[in-house]
Amino acid sequence: MRAIAATLAHVMSPLNKAALWIAGTGLVIMTATVAWQVFARYILNDSPSWSEPVSLLLMSWFILFGSAVSVREGNHLGFEIGLMLAPPALRRAMLTVTEILVIGFGGAMAWYGWSLAMKTWNANMAGIAIPQGMSYLPLVGGGILIALFSLEKLLLVISAEEA
Repeated sequence: MRAIAATLAHVMSPLNKAALWIAGTGLVIMTATVAWQVFARYILNDSPSWSEPVSLLLMSWFILFGSAVSVREGNHLGFEIGLMLAPPALRRAMLTVTEILVIGFGGAMAWYGWSLAMKTWNANMAGIAIPQGMSYLPLVGGGILIALFSLEKLLLVISAEEA
């Protein structure tokens, strides 16, 4: 099991770094887009119609990819005092259940995000000529990454039990 966990960690590390770079780049581009929208509206008196939907789409991508990175790195909200005070066997059980629930959550996010994307693909977004379904694709990408990163953590918890 340790070999599988180590192999998965070797694969997930570059994926984690890529997700972090995508999230950071999306944040920078969204900030520039919003700055352009404010400048165009208040200085040029000509607000671009594309800036708000593009900003919202970018925000969805960087929030969900950033959330996935946070799951892998353990920076999300948790009940750490409960884990610290729990005996080792209960701590492992709590960590195992947590990772299984997060895998299920990420999988459901991806599944239902895909369903929403396909149901709304034929309508265009207001302000830009791209399918409305594009706004749900971040749920798919983020959900898959959350499930994969949590699976990696689950395998690490299980392999630690073997030691």
